[in-house]
Amino acid sequence: MNGAQALLHTLQTSGVDICFANPGTSEMHLVQAIGQSDGMRAVLCLFEGVVSGAADGYARMADKPAATLLHLGSGFSNSMANQHNARRAGVPMVNIVGDHATYHLQYDAPLTSDLLGHVHLSSAWTGVAQSADHLSQLGAEAVSMSYANGGQITTVIAPADCSWDPAGEPAKAMAAPPAEPVEEALLEQAVQLLGNRKRTGLLLGGKALRSEALELLGRIAAATGATLLCETFPARLQRGVGRVPVQRIPYFAEQALTFLQSYEQLILVDSKAPVAFFAYPGKASWLASESCQMMTLSKHGQALLPALNALADRLQAPAEPAQRQTPMSLPLKQGPLSVDAIGRSLAALLPDQAIVSDEGNTSGLGIYAHCMGAAAHDWLTLTGGAIGQGLPLALGASLACPERKVLALQADGSAMYTTQALWSMVREQTDITVVLLNNSSYAILNVELARVGAGTPNDKTLSMLDLSNPVIDWTSIARGMGMQADRANTCEEFHSLLQEAMAQRGPRLIEAMIPTPRA
Repeated sequence: MNGAQALLHTLQTSGVDICFANPGTSEMHLVQAIGQSDGMRAVLCLFEGVVSGAADGYARMADKPAATLLHLGSGFSNSMANQHNARRAGVPMVNIVGDHATYHLQYDAPLTSDLLGHVHLSSAWTGVAQSADHLSQLGAEAVSMSYANGGQITTVIAPADCSWDPAGEPAKAMAAPPAEPVEEALLEQAVQLLGNRKRTGLLLGGKALRSEALELLGRIAAATGATLLCETFPARLQRGVGRVPVQRIPYFAEQALTFLQSYEQLILVDSKAPVAFFAYPGKASWLASESCQMMTLSKHGQALLPALNALADRLQAPAEPAQRQTPMSLPLKQGPLSVDAIGRSLAALLPDQAIVSDEGNTSGLGIYAHCMGAAAHDWLTLTGGAIGQGLPLALGASLACPERKVLALQADGSAMYTTQALWSMVREQTDITVVLLNNSSYAILNVELARVGAGTPNDKTLSMLDLSNPVIDWTSIARGMGMQADRANTCEEFHSLLQEAMAQRGPRLIEAMIPTPRA
């Protein structure tokens, strides 16, 4: 057994059974070890940003890490935008990054770089192998530490000679660190705040947006009159008919300020204080009112459900939550296709237990609201804000939950960042329907251009936000990757294509032609 085989054995006994890979020469012994294994699924991705985004989507749905296999500092740096998103989402991920052989580093070969500097930017834990046996030991530590703090990124740097050198017994799996309990004093403080009759919001993020936690929080709201709020870009929100609904804080700072101004108290549950996504001249960065009292009940990774059960007991909460989402009947639209019509069709046709990867950006905000009364589903968002996440996230989510329909709600501009994900979707025969919102524009940036007060744009300025010269032909791109693809120009065409896609299995793209926004 060599170091690569020992590492692979340890990863598998630690519960890691899928590897998203874009390998190079330094990883060939790891590639061979995976090829000889029956217990590790290998998913080839054609760009490292797809690798990290898919590992993120997998972890959000499986609640356990995938492995990534990346090549040197240049390969890791290509993955870093979606590494950032995964870090902000608080998910477990184990990166295996091949490096030059230990004795080769001294020669400063062309692909030598500050690999440690790269991985430290997104990794909470990093280990550099010193030998073949050490490589396996680091694998066990990396999986264990990926569960710490509710989920974090860990990285093992694997020099090539540590992979090909002989190794002894593979390291045994290590237990994950236990979750830290919520302090009794914080529970008591929450009871006091929830009982003082002030306008109170429970601001939720992370695992607080899973159905089991939402049931408890809905009961707490019923007992106290508190309002359930949610972060603007949650990692995973379980919503739809029968689920406890939450109110999502608006993205635009002006709207968020208005939304939050009446709250006298905010209790943070697995979330952070609400702040504007960006700074704007003359506008506030802090979104709550200056007089709002704020407390943190629980941080990401703490033992949330025991704390919520204890809080519900202390408040003598009723057995049922204050509210459950009921179906919403929205009549279908006719004529030229619009975002409103897309939202109505999705609300009507989204199957039970579907997973939505939402990188619809400007267009996705309205569609999200329409789907509130759709069948029970999971909604995944762009938690870190680095675009190019949506298609890879859908790929990983589908491989974590192959029995569930995945819908990738995808803007055209951000889809171009990681379009290679379409190829992997086809190769893995995933059950993903991509709704490609083609408005031939970086529409969100047109909005932001007006909001930042940069002045009246001229034609040259607007050309930097325009995707219509030439118009991107997404139907042809998808077909070129081997994916069934169709274009919809009308409401009727879109609804018919979506109905067909929801009734069948397999990868598919619907290019939804919607109006180009004008400045």
